[in-house]
Amino acid sequence: MTFSNTGSVLATLTQVNFMGALTSRVKSLPVPELVCLLDFITAEFQQFIRAMDLINNEALETLLEQLLDAFTVKIGQILQADRTTIFLVDSNKNQLWHKTVDPQTGEDVEVRLPMDVGILGYVATNGKSINVASARSHEHFNAEIDQPPGYQIESILCMPIFSSKKEEPVAVVRLLNKAGDAPFTEEDEQQFQAFADSIGIILESCQSFYVVARNQRGVAALLRATTTLGQSLDLETTLRAVMDQARDLMQADRSTLFLLNRETNELWTKVAKADGKTIVEIRIPANKGIAGYVASTGQPLNITDAYDDPRFDPSTDQQTGYRTRTVLCLPVHNAKGELIGVTQLINKNQGTFTTSDEEFLRAFNSQAGMALQNSQLFQNVMVEKQYQKDMLQSLSDAVISTDLQGRVVTINEAALELLGCPVNQAKSKHNPQIWEEKLIDRYVWEVVPIENLQFRLEDSLHNAARHYVPEQSLTLGLLVEKTSCSAETAAKTEEEAAEATEEETYILAVPDRTDPNLYYAWGENSAWTEEVALAELANAQSLFSLSKAALYHPYCPLPIPASRIKLIERSLNLTVNPLINPEGGVRGGLVVLEDISHEKRMKNTMYRYLTPGVVDKVMALGEGALMVGERKEVTILFSDIRGYTSLTENLGASDVVSLLNDYFETMVEAVFHYEGTLDKFIGDALMAVFGAPLPLNPPESHGWMAVQSALDMRRRLKEFNDSRPGADPFRFGIGISSGEVVSGNIGSQKRMDYTVIGDAVNLSSRLEQLTKEYGCDIILSEFTYSLCREGIWVRELDKVRVKGKNQPVGIYELLQNSSEPIDGETLRFLELYSNGRDAYIARNFHKAISCFEAALAMRPSDRAVEVHIERSLSYLEIPPPEDWDGVHTMTRK
Repeated sequence: MTFSNTGSVLATLTQVNFMGALTSRVKSLPVPELVCLLDFITAEFQQFIRAMDLINNEALETLLEQLLDAFTVKIGQILQADRTTIFLVDSNKNQLWHKTVDPQTGEDVEVRLPMDVGILGYVATNGKSINVASARSHEHFNAEIDQPPGYQIESILCMPIFSSKKEEPVAVVRLLNKAGDAPFTEEDEQQFQAFADSIGIILESCQSFYVVARNQRGVAALLRATTTLGQSLDLETTLRAVMDQARDLMQADRSTLFLLNRETNELWTKVAKADGKTIVEIRIPANKGIAGYVASTGQPLNITDAYDDPRFDPSTDQQTGYRTRTVLCLPVHNAKGELIGVTQLINKNQGTFTTSDEEFLRAFNSQAGMALQNSQLFQNVMVEKQYQKDMLQSLSDAVISTDLQGRVVTINEAALELLGCPVNQAKSKHNPQIWEEKLIDRYVWEVVPIENLQFRLEDSLHNAARHYVPEQSLTLGLLVEKTSCSAETAAKTEEEAAEATEEETYILAVPDRTDPNLYYAWGENSAWTEEVALAELANAQSLFSLSKAALYHPYCPLPIPASRIKLIERSLNLTVNPLINPEGGVRGGLVVLEDISHEKRMKNTMYRYLTPGVVDKVMALGEGALMVGERKEVTILFSDIRGYTSLTENLGASDVVSLLNDYFETMVEAVFHYEGTLDKFIGDALMAVFGAPLPLNPPESHGWMAVQSALDMRRRLKEFNDSRPGADPFRFGIGISSGEVVSGNIGSQKRMDYTVIGDAVNLSSRLEQLTKEYGCDIILSEFTYSLCREGIWVRELDKVRVKGKNQPVGIYELLQNSSEPIDGETLRFLELYSNGRDAYIARNFHKAISCFEAALAMRPSDRAVEVHIERSLSYLEIPPPEDWDGVHTMTRK
């Protein structure tokens, strides 16, 4: 055997039936033939090396396009066609495709046509040429497929280009409208066949090289992606890595990973808007759109035109300003085969996504699924850990957990605050972190010096005993050190920099066990000289700058006089419990400190707006009695000083405060005297509630008590003004209304603000403002008047629709208690006013004016009368509408 044929030596050598005899045959070769064989093999290896270089060349992807452009131009030139197009066959998608330039945008676009429609489809499917002078009359002609948009087709020559194996076409050449309006000839077909086989081999080779190169780069990218995905357990980092690596791997413009939220049955992700900077969160139902279809069915989707697919939801494009064209979407599963997300690739840079892309994305998703599962498990662990920490921090009681030796393992914020650490102060914002770090791993009885705490905790740790000891006393001290610092170095933001001029450091101090006048600043154990200790203490920059103490003494050996210490005294209920592991053994201890001195502070707080008797009743119901919102029928009283600015403009600040305190002192007494609750002060106004938080006896008496309180406030105001002879007298306006409200403490246990919310509150505030409009001092709503009409004298002022309300309400001026005699002149005035109101409502404005003018003659400065005269005169000129019901709509609050 010789190797003179250079067709493919290596192909011969790699045949299975030849490989076994290769060694024996080479042994018998003479030297000249062996040299010849080596030359042939070397030449073919050099061709392989050049092919590998071509595969690794980044320009390979454009080579096919350049060849197609060149062949298209030359074929059209040879056969004198007006328009020539080479369509490549995509057998995987059963489509013909070619690239062209969009005349409007100038961008390259990919045109894809079905492979079984029209003349093009017939040639591609059957491998037979079609040459007709009148294309539109041919039986296989399809205008949408065979005729380019905006082009008039006459003659057509459509011919297949076969692969090297002559089995099926790899491309179809379409030539339209031969020059001179002549038809294409048989000679044209023969001329094309002279080079068609070569073009077929070249196209087939380019596509093969492209596939190999694509696969090689895909494998390398997949390896890089696998490495990257395994480098982080952080879910956000993993999400970004998955999206970036998938985009690079598939040569797509965008890659989106939607994660499945099973609780809400939603797919969610974070994507950049069209500006590339703004990040928005996208959430879609897990059965909506392309991603939702893949998530709900588990089936992959490879879409060449998103807007032609009915499953595509354009809402995301509309939200982000992006245009989706091609889409490849595959499910992502975890190790158990459960769906955890969907990978969606958008807009492939070159052409459309192929079956090769699907395989690579499927392999990529397998790696991504494991990485995401690990990240989610890690996140769940961190969330659970944070949940436990947040739960500990959210407890209002001080909680300290310890190890088996009694050393602090965790300490919540409430415990730090109980020990005196400021947790919400800007000037000492670093203290909680420092306290927590330095108190960890210290014996709990050293940190919290409660009598017999060490004995009780050790008993709990050794014997699993449980202890509850009520009303324990805890005495601590704080040493406050102020440290100057520059705003530039101490603050992270401009706002902080503007304020950061001085920081406060709080140092925990424990009392001496024998001398209550001495304290020891808490620090790590140390054995320094007095001079060193004094220097450290004087220049302390943090809570624990006093360091390295002797083991037998946990405190700073330098005593500090009590005069320098801020004393903290607590009354506590102490609970000590063991922490039990799943096997039943003790794994640590739990010390719970309930600060019952809060109850005392709560009482002092409630004394500000409740009478002592009501406070006692509330406390008997429990601390949470005010925290629960309730709907109640109550009466609201608003009182405001008239002309406050002019009254105080010539007074100094301290005089203003003193004057207001004197005024409010007597006004609040009037509220408390009739079992009202002081809701709040609003500048120079006050708001009081009658009938809450506890009901009055009888419950429906809240309106009567509010009215009596207002009359008492009127009496007290006269006494207050009489006590200031020569000074400008105070005047006020009071609005009172009754109705259903929601009452309760708005806030938290640490900051209580008892208040009521509802229409009755708003209306009483509006009525207080109306006292200016009608020139009187106390106005009742019809709701309050109906509760106590038998016990008071009133004047019906009007029926108004206040600002912000549609329902009209009757309003009344409160005159006095009905048990007090009223003089005849006042009765005559009220009769004239009432007659005027009746005529006014009846639209008899002439009579109304007559009555009101007679009333005005008796009281020339009565503003309510003047208001009605003005309205009546106005209605004489422009009568009110037919449906007018006498209601006046207020346009101001």
